[in-house]
Amino acid sequence: MINVAKVPEPPYYAVIFTSRRTLDDKGYAEMADEMVTLAKLQPGFLGIESARDADGVGITVSYWDSEESIRAWKENERHRVAQELGHKKWYERFETRICRVEREYGFKKSPSEDADG
Repeated sequence: MINVAKVPEPPYYAVIFTSRRTLDDKGYAEMADEMVTLAKLQPGFLGIESARDADGVGITVSYWDSEESIRAWKENERHRVAQELGHKKWYERFETRICRVEREYGFKKSPSEDADG
């Protein structure tokens, strides 16, 4: 189950990273974990959500307070190492989309609604 990021009221920014991994993904999981840990320490980071299917297609959405924060993360030295390894080893392809979130809405079932009976 995906963890839903807790973000502030809009506006804020979302970076949508959609990828297809290669079969040789040795070291990928460790680097991905490191990147999440590092991103959480970056100024302007708001949250992250990620999912991957059995065919290796994944979508990760990270949330940021500004385009400047996104640019700073892209240029982070350790993140640049991960990007390079991604190009060389881990991804068949990827797309990155940057969006400004203007509004949001959602639904969450209360625990009492989950009960059978």
